[in-house]
Amino acid sequence: MPNLGPMEFVLLGVIVIVLLGFFVVFAAVRAGARPAGPLAWRSPGLAPPVSAALLQRVRELYAENKKIEAIKLIREETGLGLKEAKDLADGIGAGRPLPVATARHGYDLAARARELKEAGRVEQAVFLVRGETGMSQSEAERFVDALGVE
Repeated sequence: MPNLGPMEFVLLGVIVIVLLGFFVVFAAVRAGARPAGPLAWRSPGLAPPVSAALLQRVRELYAENKKIEAIKLIREETGLGLKEAKDLADGIGAGRPLPVATARHGYDLAARARELKEAGRVEQAVFLVRGETGMSQSEAERFVDALGVE
């Protein structure tokens, strides 16, 4: 074996790392991974962030009996798989509230809405509940009214 100095070992290491990187990226792409931000929300049992505009458009498509277009739209916007997108579209079309993650806020929706209600900001509490659950105005008002003030 020829004499290899420190510079040759560094160069050889860089080449190995680059080749491994290409192999990992190739394997991920082949497995169906999509390099995009929408997958960052992935937590078991939780829906991805869904904008109000997307909710409205999916509801409109369901009203027009265009369920396949609604599912395609959800897949494009969120990066969900077919089954997940169909379940989400069916839920939106049926008017069910979306499950939401509470970990990013540190405490649950009810506690945050209760704090707003205690501070006399009932309208903001209703707005918060509607924004995070997809409830209608009357549903959100009933939810906030049911919260006990401590």
